Amino acid sequence: MVQVREQRYRDEQGVLDEAAWLAQLSLHVPLSEEDTGRLAKALEILRGSSSRPGRDLRDWAQEADCEWAGVETAQILAELRVGIDCLIAGLLYRAVREERLSLTDIEALGAPRVALLIEAVLRMASIADLRNPESEVVLGQAEAQRDNIRKMLVDLVDDVRVALIKLAERTCALRAVKKDEERREVVARDVFYVYAPLAHRLGIGHLKWELEDLSFRYLYNDSYMRIARLLDGKRLERDRFIARVSNQLSGVLKTAGIDFQISGRAKHIYSIWRKMQRKGIGFSQVYDIRAIRILVPEVKDCYATLGLVHGLWRNIPNEFDDYIANPKENGYRSLHTAVIGPEGKILEVQIRTEAMHEEAELGVCAHWRYKGSDSQRGGASTYEEKINWLRQVLDWHEDSGDALDVGDASDFQLVQDRVYVFTPRGDVVNLASGATPLDFAYHVHTEVGHRCRGAKVNGQIVPLTHMLQTGDRVEILTAREGQPRRDWLQSGMGYLNTARARTKVRAWFRSQAREDNMEAGRQLLDREFRRLALTSLDYKRIAAELDQETVDDLYVAVGAGDLSAGQVVKAAESLIGDKPQPELRVTRGTGSARGTAVEVQGVGNLLTNMAGCCKPVPGDLITGFITQGRGVSIHRADCARLLQLSEQSPERVIDVEWGVAEGERFEVDLAIEAYDRQGLLRDVTSMFANAHINVLAIQTSTNRKTHAATMRLTVEVGDLSSLSKLLERLNRLKNVISAQRLSS
Repeated sequence: MVQVREQRYRDEQGVLDEAAWLAQLSLHVPLSEEDTGRLAKALEILRGSSSRPGRDLRDWAQEADCEWAGVETAQILAELRVGIDCLIAGLLYRAVREERLSLTDIEALGAPRVALLIEAVLRMASIADLRNPESEVVLGQAEAQRDNIRKMLVDLVDDVRVALIKLAERTCALRAVKKDEERREVVARDVFYVYAPLAHRLGIGHLKWELEDLSFRYLYNDSYMRIARLLDGKRLERDRFIARVSNQLSGVLKTAGIDFQISGRAKHIYSIWRKMQRKGIGFSQVYDIRAIRILVPEVKDCYATLGLVHGLWRNIPNEFDDYIANPKENGYRSLHTAVIGPEGKILEVQIRTEAMHEEAELGVCAHWRYKGSDSQRGGASTYEEKINWLRQVLDWHEDSGDALDVGDASDFQLVQDRVYVFTPRGDVVNLASGATPLDFAYHVHTEVGHRCRGAKVNGQIVPLTHMLQTGDRVEILTAREGQPRRDWLQSGMGYLNTARARTKVRAWFRSQAREDNMEAGRQLLDREFRRLALTSLDYKRIAAELDQETVDDLYVAVGAGDLSAGQVVKAAESLIGDKPQPELRVTRGTGSARGTAVEVQGVGNLLTNMAGCCKPVPGDLITGFITQGRGVSIHRADCARLLQLSEQSPERVIDVEWGVAEGERFEVDLAIEAYDRQGLLRDVTSMFANAHINVLAIQTSTNRKTHAATMRLTVEVGDLSSLSKLLERLNRLKNVISAQRLSS
């Protein structure tokens, strides 16, 4: 049965007795004189918010309700043993939400921490309000939708006190709608599906039972009343039975020398109904209607008591749970056993320490106490450690059973946080952090992803590479008929960041004709190598390096999405210049102390320098030319200047190859063609800065008639792979026509 705690701080006329209320709070939370003064001041502010002229009788009644809601919320929070800031935030939250007080008012009164707490609770409440109350199903899965809402709320909470204030406020709201048929079902539904499970996850049995029973009563009154009548009919017999069992157990425990407390445990109605539904059994088959709880000092006493109980009565097989050795996910610990007690009646026995019982009632609140600023006064744990621990407690474990690419899943989805976004109708979709609108489209439905051509986030059109944030409302713009693009599979371009979406796109391309994939793969690689100015490549060796039997197979794999252009570039980079038996490593002749990654064959101790005409970088096929007085000049093998020198002095051409030198950087020339716009140069240079790439020189020009902008840049890069990623980002900039490496 639901038992609402008696309010012992109203006088005979039902008016708040402030002294009695403060005394009630102090029974649970030690209050200093300063704390008491702050609470009294907050109560005065709350009452002052109702003392505005021009209010009719209905306004005054509502404001009185607002005051009582704040008082009761603070009382519930005190029973959870929170600190003074949390108590004041709970007291004032309802008034702020109803705009009787503002956050600015609270900050002006010297309570910035209280204002921050209230602001966080308001944000949590607003996200819950955004969803469509009529929507019970997301993508055909009602429970998944409810679970996503809970996850979204948790994702927004960085401080456990925020969740506690909201739970306390919802408890007050649920009590208040008992006679309000219009609002009762709406409030009860949110509590039943969102906030009661949240209380369970936090391990707060103190609130969980009341939230579950009250909301169950409002939503399923017939089922509630049927079980309540059955319990009432057996109550007198049950109480007598518990008394006899307690006396018998007390004698055994005293003889064994164990300190203990025994009490009858009332089974709440919702848990009885849930067990009947889950196991498909009748009321008479619920074993734990008759139950006792034994509290002992230490863990060893728990197991000793268990042995005494099993020695006294025969235990029922498969009805024993050791939640001490294997705690529940919310931290709950206890021993549970069912035995055949006196008169052949089933009895459930719970055995735990007093500390475990406190944790079962208060959950996360039993682990620390917030006092003041929660900095150095609360104990040894830092604030960050507490938050990390909270995250573990609140974590709803993800179901990673999809047949996705194992490497992708472990690399991105399983170790990243989650984001929770809304569909246009208000349903919540759970995605990996970093997901894009295109990932969202494929999550909704494969065909929606295939036909996706644009997206709106919070009403604004955004690129398909836009990273979604928790709370975003996403709308997908689709074509009547459409198909995915191969660019979506290029990792550096940022279209798809979830393995699930990439798998669906790959599956589509695999289903296409081999000839189509071959041609698409050839075009994609030609474009990539042309952008990198790579013209001398051995495709057969590259194909073999990537376990492809022929070059055509390589093209097909790229076209089908099984291989990315980036993987092919890396393979080419590892093979270029792979010649046998390098004989000598030499240093650059530029005066730099760094070792160059060039090895020269068949030559003595010579200096080297990178040719300024072609500026080779690791991954390019290179050739050396012995200069007069400057050592060996390193050219790209296809450099036009080198071809001229080779015709003039072929005997001075030598073989060189790339070695290994950590941290070496090389100059390259880039060309960017774009339609001119305001901020273009700023966006380009910002991209280099964000990529930590040094720009050595830049030259820009604009044709005012055609509005065409041309940029020539010299930058430092480490290798071809980093250059490829940079060019991909540049090509995605607004108005950019092409960005590529300049050949000599």
